[in-house]
Amino acid sequence: MTAAVEAASAAVPGLGSLAPDFELANQYGEPVKLSSFRGRNVALVFYPFAFSGICTGELCEIRDNPGMFEDSNAVVLAVSVDSKFSLRAYAEQEGYGFDLLADFWPHGAVAESYGVFDAGSGMAKRATFIIDAGGRVRYSVVNPRGQARDFNEYRSVLAELGRA
Repeated sequence: MTAAVEAASAAVPGLGSLAPDFELANQYGEPVKLSSFRGRNVALVFYPFAFSGICTGELCEIRDNPGMFEDSNAVVLAVSVDSKFSLRAYAEQEGYGFDLLADFWPHGAVAESYGVFDAGSGMAKRATFIIDAGGRVRYSVVNPRGQARDFNEYRSVLAELGRA
């Protein structure tokens, strides 16, 4: 499946702006469209590559803390440039119960629309966007290469959205 991207832009979406909509295949080849989650909060997690050390640690932290998302009426969508076949093997190996989305072809198009595609290395940067139930960006962070995310930061954003 190819990525269908609306409102493509090279800039990171600003706080309060409508999150660029997209549709990507998950690890099972099923289409997942961001706008289909309206009415729920979304933790959109871009990561460089499946099976890499920091990425695995971060996604395992998400896997091991489902209450952080459930309590905030949030769904996790994790996006990398890997193929759906790699993502399925990765999800099965690590026991991920959330969608891993393949931004494989056109290569990195969704990451590019969020301003987080590193064309020089061909991968998504390590970035997180918290999108509210109305589809607006409420939090974003792009981490430097090799630096893991601070889950406490977006834990508090999700908790605040869960109370709203």
